[in-house]
Amino acid sequence: MTDLAEVKAAARKAAFARRKPLFEAATAAQAGYLSEVLAGYRGVPLSGYMPIRTEIDPRPAMAEACAHGPVGVPVIEAADSPLKFALWTPETVMVPGAFGAAIPDDPAFFEPEILIVPLLAFDRRGGRLGYGGGFYDRTLEMLRAKRPTLAIGFAFAGQEVADLPLEGTDQPLDLIVTEAGVIEIAHP
Repeated sequence: MTDLAEVKAAARKAAFARRKPLFEAATAAQAGYLSEVLAGYRGVPLSGYMPIRTEIDPRPAMAEACAHGPVGVPVIEAADSPLKFALWTPETVMVPGAFGAAIPDDPAFFEPEILIVPLLAFDRRGGRLGYGGGFYDRTLEMLRAKRPTLAIGFAFAGQEVADLPLEGTDQPLDLIVTEAGVIEIAHP
């Protein structure tokens, strides 16, 4: 029997292959639904992300949200640790961070209540396949222990799969937003 780590590695490889043509065909309007969702949470501290590789780009929606409240980006400080979040605006001077994601040159840290989460694949139950570092799972677990924290998966519609190899430590998404619409997650 194949162990879960091997199954997840194979799922990640397949997800990267599925995402690449979606990224190549993306239009400037890909964050439209994300902007609409965030408009319902004006003023609530949130974190987006700086896209790497072939991730869908949330920055247009993040820029709009900046007009109404604090917006940040994740900062990886150490392996096996939760993420920290630094305030961001479209004018923030950015420098290379861990794994190639840009981070603010002079970070001012805060705690968001909404996380826009990048991913490789998702299912309609709120499951998410990430890169395997566990950063978002640890972070969501920590934040949710303090207060309600909304996890919004942001992806191309074609990244949806029927079934994901998940573990007990995988934190569920509350909502999934794609360039094609919004998927509500019904948690038991």
